[in-house]
Amino acid sequence: MNAPYDGDRAQGTGGPAPSQGTAPGAPVPGQVPAPAPERDPYVQDAYDYDPYRSQDLSAQDPVAEVLYDRAAHPPPPPGTYMEPGPLYAAPTAPSYSPDPRVWAQTPPPEPDGPSRHLPYGDHAATTEFVGVDSLVTRAADEPPQPDAFAHLYRDQQAAPRTAAEEVPVAAPAPSKPAGRAASLLKSSALMAAGTIVSRITGFLRTLVIAGAIGVGTFNDTYQIANTLPTMIYVLVGGGALNAVFIPQLVRAMKNDSDGGEAYANRLLTLVVVLLAAITTICVLAAPVFITMMSPKIASDPQQMDVAVAFARYCLPTMFFMGVHVVLGQILNARGRFGAMMWTPVLNNIVVIATFGAFIWAFGGFTTSGVNAATVTSDGVRLLGLGTLLGLTVQALAMLPYLRDAGFRPRLRFDWKGHGLGKAARLAKWTFFFVLANQIGLVVVTQLATWAGSVAEKQGHSGTGITAYNYALLLWQMPQAIITVSVMTAVLPRISRSAHDGDAAAVRDDISYGLRTSAVAIVPCAFAFLALGVPMATLLYAGSGSGAQNIGYILMAFGLGLIPYSVQYVVLRGFYAYEDTRTPFYNTVIVAAVNAAVSVASFFVLPARWAVVGMAAAYGLGYAVGVGVAWRRLKTRLGDLDGAHVMRTYARLTGACVPAAAVAGAAAYAVTQWLGSGVLGSATALVAGGIALAAVFLVAAKRMRIEELNAMVGMVRGRLGR
Repeated sequence: MNAPYDGDRAQGTGGPAPSQGTAPGAPVPGQVPAPAPERDPYVQDAYDYDPYRSQDLSAQDPVAEVLYDRAAHPPPPPGTYMEPGPLYAAPTAPSYSPDPRVWAQTPPPEPDGPSRHLPYGDHAATTEFVGVDSLVTRAADEPPQPDAFAHLYRDQQAAPRTAAEEVPVAAPAPSKPAGRAASLLKSSALMAAGTIVSRITGFLRTLVIAGAIGVGTFNDTYQIANTLPTMIYVLVGGGALNAVFIPQLVRAMKNDSDGGEAYANRLLTLVVVLLAAITTICVLAAPVFITMMSPKIASDPQQMDVAVAFARYCLPTMFFMGVHVVLGQILNARGRFGAMMWTPVLNNIVVIATFGAFIWAFGGFTTSGVNAATVTSDGVRLLGLGTLLGLTVQALAMLPYLRDAGFRPRLRFDWKGHGLGKAARLAKWTFFFVLANQIGLVVVTQLATWAGSVAEKQGHSGTGITAYNYALLLWQMPQAIITVSVMTAVLPRISRSAHDGDAAAVRDDISYGLRTSAVAIVPCAFAFLALGVPMATLLYAGSGSGAQNIGYILMAFGLGLIPYSVQYVVLRGFYAYEDTRTPFYNTVIVAAVNAAVSVASFFVLPARWAVVGMAAAYGLGYAVGVGVAWRRLKTRLGDLDGAHVMRTYARLTGACVPAAAVAGAAAYAVTQWLGSGVLGSATALVAGGIALAAVFLVAAKRMRIEELNAMVGMVRGRLGR
């Protein structure tokens, strides 16, 4: 540090500053000259080597740089920076020029609100960009401090200063928190790996089921019985557990002295009691539910008997669904995300073994031709018990993970006065939300089973609710692997940010979830559109001619994957603020559009193509719902980073359109050459997939899609290349 001179000492002590351009020691006009101080050979005339005074001593401001707390004055948001002027034009004078008579300059006023675009996801209100301690941060609230340079000329002071006064001790700088992107990436990767394995085994399960009982009307009876407990469970509590109780669990962990363990046990007890009672009632009322789900099946006595038998074995699975979900959400709230994604693999393995035993005992569908009239009671019992056993194993497998997390499940019936009433009031709108969704699903199920039955009599198998569900399962795979994994890791932090009133953090997380998931969702949507038929004919080759019709339904689902994924992310913003009413109204709109277009497809299109139209209606309903949900969330949070998000989706779509066209042409050419068998479908799928990936990557590179470039760089870094 340069040694101060007499003029500095005068400013530091409140004396007048010498005017610039006046020789040192010259009297200031209009002021009585002060007596000349005693010459100090160590300090006086420190810059005499500079005859032109190019060194502006008043511009040196070392203390201002230390005292300036950037945490209290974050950088302004984009759009407020001064645009650069012409190259040789004189710079404009700043509105807040520095005062040379003041050591620590008062910083100019910053724009209202924190900046949203800080590096590495830092928050402007908590990130310190310079090493300042807590004393400096609150310097304005303290009495004036002694001269910072007093220790340089302490030999001239009347009394010596202590060591504590000479060298101020600075508090250690706060450690920077770990990057949230790294933790999210680790959690998302763990859940994505579990979801991928679960989905792969789930597809193997559908393949074995199709190989055992086909994809026609007999499988429709099993699908309705197996879907019924899921619908009832989601209606009575599943939606509330996923959407309402996660924020409540996070708050209990944050506020309760026991880390939320008592609250979690009360919630678990409530779920067990409620689902046990509902399951008992539903098993007794199985014929009523089957009639409600499919009047066409109920009109056939043989199909009705088989469907009711399947339902009474499958309906108890809703109890184990609820136990599995609540235990998984307790683990998620504690940062353990893997168990809920990996335990469904056990369920799939049990069901695969069950239907494999059915094939071993009764033969495959292509040889046995089993239907509702020829199936035996032992066969129905085997399939029903195997389905129930799979969900039981899935739920009980969560217990070791809970013990590892330090959570001890206990029944607690002291529900009153512990926050469950508030959660129940919030869950009221979630119940209506699920009810609207399930009503739309019931309408689609009734119409699809009716159309499938008529089409099968016309010689077109695989056009009913089974084909619809199998195509839907394949279509939802990218959503479950990418979007759900990302948002499951983000949702607890969104809830904390909403609870703290940090709208900027909520916006950033939603934007991150939308843009990150779009990198995989948009290409997958176009891949389903271009390669849906070879995908289905390869996967369901053992089910006979109905596989091709499943491919047509998958193509109709295709592009609807984009609004379906966006809707899932946007609704998390409402749930973070405990707003369940808005998602309810939004779902009513989605269900109404889906049901209306499905009814129109049923009456307008031939029976073979009716379910294809219903699949297209599914995506159309979510496209309408996204527009409504986006506007409402924007009203609550302000700017949703819409320009950035729309630019990402537009560029990804622009790269996917030519890729899908080339891939579809390649797959069609291969199937015309080799046919639609296993070999032809596999070759068409490989050729189309390579063409789609190559064209997409080239187009995306030219469009400079930053999210895709970041993902490719991360993958290459993982591979060490």
